[in-house]
Formats: sequence, structure tokens, C-alpha cells
Amino acid sequence: MMNYQIGIVVYLVVFFLLGIAMYYLVKGSGRQYIIAGKSLPFVLVGTSLLAQSLDANATMGNAAATYSGGWWAGFQFPLGLALCLIVTGMFYAKPLNRLNLITLPDFYFRRYNRLVEVLVGLLMSFSFIILVAGNLAGSAWILKTIFGWSYLGALLVISTILFFYTISGGLWSVIATDIAQIYPAIIGFIGAFSYLLYTYGWGFFTSSIPPGHFDLSGLTLVKNGALTNWAGILALGLGDVVALDFMERVFAAKNPETARRACFYGGAVTLLVGITASFMGLMALKLVPNVEDTRMVLPTLVMGLPFIYGLLVMGGIVGAGLSTADGGLLGVSSVLGRNIVQRNILKVWKNHYSPEDRKALDARLLWVTRLAAIPIMAAAMYLAIVRPEPGILLVLAFDVVFAGCFVPLTLGLFWKKANTLGALAAVVVGSVLRLVLYYTIPEHLAGLDTLIPPVVSLLVMVPVSLMTQKQDPPKHSVVHEVPSEEDVLSTAR
Repeated sequence: MMNYQIGIVVYLVVFFLLGIAMYYLVKGSGRQYIIAGKSLPFVLVGTSLLAQSLDANATMGNAAATYSGGWWAGFQFPLGLALCLIVTGMFYAKPLNRLNLITLPDFYFRRYNRLVEVLVGLLMSFSFIILVAGNLAGSAWILKTIFGWSYLGALLVISTILFFYTISGGLWSVIATDIAQIYPAIIGFIGAFSYLLYTYGWGFFTSSIPPGHFDLSGLTLVKNGALTNWAGILALGLGDVVALDFMERVFAAKNPETARRACFYGGAVTLLVGITASFMGLMALKLVPNVEDTRMVLPTLVMGLPFIYGLLVMGGIVGAGLSTADGGLLGVSSVLGRNIVQRNILKVWKNHYSPEDRKALDARLLWVTRLAAIPIMAAAMYLAIVRPEPGILLVLAFDVVFAGCFVPLTLGLFWKKANTLGALAAVVVGSVLRLVLYYTIPEHLAGLDTLIPPVVSLLVMVPVSLMTQKQDPPKHSVVHEVPSEEDVLSTAR
């Protein structure tokens, strides 16, 4: 165990120092802090998208759910995340990158109005606090296992490290640590899976896999969780399109084609590594059949392997949790700082912005975003204490934005008649319906509470938009314009 402790300490020190060192690349600029000055090449965007996708839920939560609920209960996480990146690359990355946005709610502001921006920003912030909490919880459980600390103590340590390196360099810190975190993790997961398969052979494990645990019944039979599994896949595959962390990377790519290709790369590797984690969840049924806490399935399994595999996987889970949590923290604090505080509270009303004005606005965006990270981090830590289940938290996080925000984004990009009233109706009805169904859906129909609201959101937005074209003319032209520097940095129009 001492070797594991030394290895994890080295991991954490490297992550922390790398993140802190990126402070100097921010140069006092909010745009550098949030989207790295929109300058990133393919390898950095692709790596960062991959690291954001392969989190504690897609690895440790995946293996735990596969162990207890079957293949599709766990594999839905990496499958949904990979599907999201592929869909984003096919339809969303190029037009959104071309718009020169800083945060995703900026799109709703430009395409609709300030009220839609605020509603969407609050919903996304709520969902991403849940995401950050889930990944903090996953990383804290690993530290608890290795060092013998209390869960609360481990959570405080991991949260402190993540908070300070994230606010130091923003997206630059996130990307630097992503590179150090994700590739050792990939080697560890593929290596550990290959070692198990080579050492024992697949036939050794099959006798311990219960009937219905490794077939298509998880997608076809309601009694085997088909509704829940499909809900998870679609909530991640489509709902994650409106994910703040993914879109930060899309906006930061140096051009639209780079953003598109990076999404495909991230999706493909997420699928590959996610498959290995799911298989290890099945293998654990044979090798560690009596794990009391299913969250510890993957750590318990890999600590019985040769040290190098165990260290790479354990360090990979910690790194995966950190790489997603730091992107989530940056995303939420950017929305809170720019779209809620700076645009609506620290208002500046001008018809023209001089170079000095633009520099001052950019600098103010930086410190507002850094300050906003404090309450966001506190809320995520509190949630990680009261709801520390990584897999469940991930699906809950994106149910909210899937229900209310996906349709206005999609129609706003691809339908010229989408207008503000239609978007407001879609956001409010979809989100409220999701909340109502959460409390009222029968247990045997669980999953429909995720699938129904976005469909209703679409059915509401289309007719409302069509019926209100005269009193609320659409602003469809904004999705084809590259905004001026004043528009990008301004707090009001």
C-alpha cells in the first residue's frame, strides 16, 4: 500500500504544479482564462475533450454499475458521452466555434434574449455543480481507500488541490493537467484489461456472469432496466451537447474544422476506454465477488493486479475525476461570472468600446470568474458529502439541461423561425415537466421521466414560435455572423 500512496502523491503534486504554472499564460485576460484565447490546436482540444469525457463516472461508476446491474447499466456512461462528442462533431462544433462565443449561454443571449440566457445559465450551473460533485466524490473515495483517511478528509484534500490550480490558469491549467492525467490512465485501463484477459481467458469469467447481465435485454426489456438505460444514453448523448465543459473546448479551438475533428477523436477514445472499464466490471464478478460497496469494485479489482497496472488505473481514476471536475468548475464559474454577474449586475452601457474599455472589460471578466468559483466549489463539496454516488449524479446532472436547453439550442442553430417566446416556452415547460415527473413517475416506468420532457419541449417550441412570428421576429441572422470584439466582451447591448 505504501507504493500506491507514494505514486498517488506524485500524481497529485504533478497535477497541482502544472496547473499553478499556467497562471502566467492567462496574462490578466478573461478570454485567455475561459477559452485560452481561442487558439488551441487539434491535439490540445482533442485531448481535453477526451479527458473531460473520461471521468470518474465513465470509469469507476461504469464498472460499479456493470457489476451490480449488467453491461448496459454501466456502459451507458461512456457510450452516451462518446455519442455526444460524435453528434457534436457532426452538427454543432463548426457553427458554434464560428460564432466566437465565450460561454454557451452567450449563444442564447445572441439568438434570443437576456432572460433566456439567464434561465439557461442557471439550469446549466445547477447541473454542472452536480457533475463536479460526482467527480470530487469519485476521486475522494480513491484517496480514502489508499490512505485510510476519512471520506470528508479526502474530499477536502482533493477539492483544495483542484480549486487552486483551476483558478490559477483557467482553461490553460485544465488542459495542462488533462495531458498529464489522461494518457497514463488510458495505458492503465487498456493494460489492466489486457492483463486480465491474457492471464485468465474470457471463459474463466463467463461462469460468474448472471443471466441477462451481458446481452441486449438491458436495452429491450423494461424489467432489465431498458428504460433507465436508454434514458441514460440519450441524456448523455444529446443532453451533453449543451454541456458547458465540452463547449468550452469547442469555443477554444483555433478554427471550426479543428473543433470538429477533436470531437471525433475524443468520442472514439472514450468508447475504447469505456469498454475496458465495463469489461472489468464483469470480470470483478469472478475475482472480487463480495464487494460490499460497489463504488469500490474497480479499485478493489486493480489493487490485486501487478503494481504498475493498479497504480495507473487508480491514478487514472483520480485524474479522470479531477480533469472533469476542473472543467466543470471553470464552466460554471464562467457562466456565473459572465452571464449572470457581469452582464446583469455589473452593467456597462455604452454605444462604443475603446481599446482601453475592452481591456478593462476583459480584466474584469477574469476576476469576476475567479471569485465566482468560490461559492460553486462550496456547493459542489456539500453535494459530494450528501450525495456521493458518481454514476447516479452524472445522469441527474444532464437530465435538467436535456429537458429544457437542448431544443432551443438545436432549433436556434438550424431553424430560422425559432424565436424568443418559443425558446422561453421550451425552457420553462421542459424543465418544470422534468421536475414534476421526478416526483410522480412510477418506479417501473423510471427512465420515461428523462425521455419525455425534451420531446414535449420540442412540441411546445415549434407551435409557439410559429404563432408569434409577428410580435417576436426571429433573430436568426446572428448565427451566421462573427461578432465584433465589442460584442464579445460587452456586458450589455
